[in-house]
Parts: sequence; structure tokens; C-alpha cells
Amino acid sequence: MARTFKTIAFAASATTEARRAAEELIALYGQYDPEEADVIVALGGDGFMLHTLHKTMNSGKLVYGMNRGSIGFLMNRYSTENLHERLAEAVENTFRPLEMQTTDTEGKHVRALAINEVYLFRQSYQAAKLRVIVDGRVRLEELICDGVLLSTPAGSTAYNLSAHGPILPLEAPLLALTPVSPFRPRRWRGALLPNKVTVDIAILEPDKRPVNAVADHVEVKSVVKVRIAESENITAHILSDPDYSWSDRILAEQFSN
Repeated sequence: MARTFKTIAFAASATTEARRAAEELIALYGQYDPEEADVIVALGGDGFMLHTLHKTMNSGKLVYGMNRGSIGFLMNRYSTENLHERLAEAVENTFRPLEMQTTDTEGKHVRALAINEVYLFRQSYQAAKLRVIVDGRVRLEELICDGVLLSTPAGSTAYNLSAHGPILPLEAPLLALTPVSPFRPRRWRGALLPNKVTVDIAILEPDKRPVNAVADHVEVKSVVKVRIAESENITAHILSDPDYSWSDRILAEQFSN
């Protein structure tokens, strides 16, 4: 049964193209307070969609994106026509973000959420030296690399793909653990993990080889240990056009040059 969205809130990134699109759509469909609206329409690229999802996370608010950015893998195609009909027919996708917990060299703790990925990377000219532990078991005693990231299916086509990690179907109960420029073990190219695992990463020689950690847009400097697990009680919700489903997008990405 199709939903009915009577009130829409439009949110736009800072680009001229996105702002112009918002003006056109507001003139056609009106503008409501995001707190009161049935649905939020985000206009921009994938970065702005992540920003919008972080603002609406765990509110139950549905977000429908239209691409007015550069890549827009998380977005639907832009059009000013038949928006109410498109929203009514859209398919809901529910995400559980990754929860990153860090401890830095001064003993401070930071918690942040990631819809795309949690990424650790070297801070200096020297490669990072890391120990990777999965559900309490050491899987890599020593990983020497420029960095390593743990990606969700939604984020698998982002930085994970650039680092030659696998593309994951949205419904797959998996996470992609992908190294960036691994030096040792030389032949290790990453792993697919069940999405219910807890991954601990210990930074070896943190004074000599400092490492930063990032959860989407939140960066923590000079970490000594990082714990990552899928959140058990936080969700975000994206609407996608049925003729441009996540499966279609993933297949298109895998068969593209």
C-alpha cells in the first residue's frame, strides 16, 4: 500500500545548483518545518545525504534524496515533476550505523556514528602499525599499512570501493574490512565480516606512528585503540525510487568501467 506524504521539508546543500533546486521545489510543493514534516527531501550529493541522515538518525524521519551533487549514489534522480507520486511509491531502506568508540593518547574517549565507514589512517610519513581483533580474537597480529576501514553496505561504494574493497548488496548482513596500501601482510587484501561482530583495532607504536580515526565526518586524532560495532538501537531511513533500487545501483556500479 502506497504511503501518503502531505507535508514535505526541503533541505539543500550550500551549492548553487542545490539551492536553486530547493527554490523551484518549494514554489511547487510548499515548505514545512522538518520537525513536523512527513518526509524530508534532501538536495545535494552523498555528503549532504550523510549530513541529513546524521541529523535525523533515530527520529524515525524518512529522507528522500535527489541528486544535485557530483556522485549521488545515495540519491534519486532529480525532477520537479510528480514528487508526491514518487514519494508514495518509494521503497524504504533502513540502516543501522556503525558505532565507533576511541581512546586517544591522553586517555580521552570519543563516541561517533558512521553510516558509510569507520576509517583509521596514518598521521605522519611513517606507515601505521595496527593489531586487528575480531570478537576478542586476534586476527592480524601486525598490519602495516597507510590505513584500514570498516565499511557498511551503504558505504561500500564510497571510500571502500576506491581502496579496492568489495561492493556489498544493501541487504547483505556483512561489513567490509579493507586495508589501504597494505605493506605487511603483503598479500592480505581484506575480509568480509558478519555485521554482528565487534572489531577492535589497537595502534602499535602510537608515539612513533600516530593514527587518526574517522567515523563519516567526525575525526579523532592520535588514537591508541578503536572499537567498532553495528549499533543495536539506532536507525536511519532512506527512501529510494522503485525503478532505481539499491540492487540496480550496485549492479550498475559493478559492471561499470
